[in-house]
Amino acid sequence: MLIKGIFAAVTTPFYADERVYFRKLEANMARYSRSLLSGMVVLGSTGEAVMVDEGEYSEVLRVAGEAAAPEKVLIAGAGRESVKATVETAELAARFRYDAILVRTPSYYASNMSTAAVLNYFRSVADRSPLPVLLYNIPKCVPYQIPVEVVAELAQHPKIIGIKESSGNMERVRALVAATRNAPRRTVTVTPVFEAVTARMLEARTEPTSATFVSAGDLAGGQALAVAAPVAPLKTRTQEAGFHVLCGSASGMLESLEAGADGAILAFAACAPQACQEVYFAWKDHDLKLAEEKQQRIAGPNQRIVGQLGIGGVKYACDFNGYYGGPVRAPLLTVTAVEKAEIENLLAEIRN
Repeated sequence: MLIKGIFAAVTTPFYADERVYFRKLEANMARYSRSLLSGMVVLGSTGEAVMVDEGEYSEVLRVAGEAAAPEKVLIAGAGRESVKATVETAELAARFRYDAILVRTPSYYASNMSTAAVLNYFRSVADRSPLPVLLYNIPKCVPYQIPVEVVAELAQHPKIIGIKESSGNMERVRALVAATRNAPRRTVTVTPVFEAVTARMLEARTEPTSATFVSAGDLAGGQALAVAAPVAPLKTRTQEAGFHVLCGSASGMLESLEAGADGAILAFAACAPQACQEVYFAWKDHDLKLAEEKQQRIAGPNQRIVGQLGIGGVKYACDFNGYYGGPVRAPLLTVTAVEKAEIENLLAEIRN
């Protein structure tokens, strides 16, 4: 699987009584699908994954997957405290045709997460997972930072294909790119324009199509038949891909791309996907001046909304920009009226 470009770390919508608001989840995913995002991450940290129970987790994955366009890469947050539970979530994500899983380090027994334990955890998950694995380094939520040398060793595993690096440390991003540059190359299936081919794109070409009635008058023999509509073949090619380093902060996106990152998974892209994409596209077009201008435009709002106000801030920013954010689940707090006004001012020139 090719993991490049900008991915929105989407929120999980709730009603005021904290039930999951599935209709709004469908609407959000459909709107993200009309953007130029490479894909979406469902039930990551921005999706309040630790706040949902197992039944809700399954339904959120199903509903989000069915609402997303087939060409969008879908990544499921799958980190659990045990190998067994993490593999079970990976199997569930595979059942709903997700393309990869995002796996954090277990945190409850953080003091026991030795190098040997971390290596064993990720390798065991990758060995048994039906989907490729993205490592997730997020030290602000998990009291353990995966050492660069451990990432380099894990990058040798054929099923561990990348990392979301959310430390905010640009020196670490550079170190990760350098340490994984010689990781084994993989052959991946892509479209003729070198975009990812997803599991749902492939499935759409194998499912039986609905029959079309042909009237008797249109047939020489005078007999009515039901014939299946032809399915256009999916044109693909292959390319070589290495270990994907993905930035986890919109404020450091351009610097990460310049350091060799393949893209970014961003909470800020949940409320302002176009603004994040503009940085990436300007960089891809080698227009560094424009990319820097676009980066400066989102750096401050991202730092305040995502970095300081957190998920409550991101959800209100989604509300303000035409997506459904809604309330957070307790014990998280919804932003205050003063903070809402501040978010509106920060996003006044960053609309979608």
